[in-house]
Amino acid sequence: MIRIDDRHYDGALLEAMRERAALALGVAERAGLSYALCLSDPAEFLASFFAIRDAGASVLPIHPSTPRAAARRLANSIGCHRLVCDDFTIEDLAGGDTAPGRLLQTTSGTTGEPKRIARSWAEIGREIESYVSSFCEPEDMTPVIACPVTHSYGLICGLLVALRRGQVPHLLGTGNPKFLIARLRETHRPLLYSSPAMLHTIARLLPAGETIFAAMTSGTLLPENWFATIRARTTHFFQQYGCSEAGCIAINPDLVVADDMGRPLPHLSIETGTADAPREIVLRAGEREIHTADLGYLKADGTLVFVARLDDTINISGLNVYPREVEDVVMAMPGVTDAVAFRKLDPFAGERVALAFSAEHAVAPASLRAWCTQNLAAHQVPMEVVRVASVPRQANGKINRREIARLYAEGRLDQQTVAGATA
Repeated sequence: MIRIDDRHYDGALLEAMRERAALALGVAERAGLSYALCLSDPAEFLASFFAIRDAGASVLPIHPSTPRAAARRLANSIGCHRLVCDDFTIEDLAGGDTAPGRLLQTTSGTTGEPKRIARSWAEIGREIESYVSSFCEPEDMTPVIACPVTHSYGLICGLLVALRRGQVPHLLGTGNPKFLIARLRETHRPLLYSSPAMLHTIARLLPAGETIFAAMTSGTLLPENWFATIRARTTHFFQQYGCSEAGCIAINPDLVVADDMGRPLPHLSIETGTADAPREIVLRAGEREIHTADLGYLKADGTLVFVARLDDTINISGLNVYPREVEDVVMAMPGVTDAVAFRKLDPFAGERVALAFSAEHAVAPASLRAWCTQNLAAHQVPMEVVRVASVPRQANGKINRREIARLYAEGRLDQQTVAGATA
């Protein structure tokens, strides 16, 4: 059974919808096809998804807000054979060499051009079994999935894991935080799967004395002030870490420090660095070796710690600067509400730290740099500082540092005050 907004879909209804979708899509006509699904009705999307998966075909989920022309471009770039839109409108495409029996995805593209990811249903099944066996805390909770099921976070870790546990997942199609709060209040022991930005908004909107029963965060390392706000208003706070190529990698069942990703799932083996010498997190899943492009290390108790994206690390004359270390110091300054450190090319040091920040009242860049000088090593101190109305973030709270650096270089950040090294 699945609940979508206020409607319940029992097993018989879901099976009937799956059979109808299978006929409409023609999944039995030809083996080995790949389908791109861009459907605004989440029930029709899920029925089509299960029909395609059960037939051993491949599927590319596309967010329902995607315009048809953009969905067609994406489907063609992946090599899909058919694009399926509302009312089971089917458009034949050129297709490609996509292997059958795959979940097709693209990376977010925050550190470069998006690339195609194809994961077999068997591999996803192993991830789900590993997830369920090692993360037992939510067994008596009700999953409330307030994030797109066209993304693997909502689809695999939210929906498919809940069904594997025999739970009734609640899918919510709204992004209204007040509606989500009302739904959480009426749900027995709810576990909210949502974006860090939404969790932060809900935590700030909750009346005094009220808490989120349980919440899962994923997708980006929480800014320190976001983490403190959510942690203070959440009884059970979980975090998972993963990548598109491997799915979920590690889960923290009791999040106390934002960069602690938790224990790796048992179906994976991990190689990385130490606290003194972080290295890229490299996974082995069966015979596959996956390079995450993330820096991290393992604690003595086996906890995986995330340090930074490799592409985000700033090299100052051979010394590494991890943006989060700078951001945490800046956001501890009274009045500062958000901050992002990014790379700026420098003819002498090769690279320097630049910083964009927002504040609730006037904060002089010279004062901010003085604060950094007191709390950071000399090579970590931002050489250029810009105050903005708000730090540009994606909907899930992620920061695209490369894009922010480009906007800054072009003078197109929403800037109010700019200061150079002499400010």
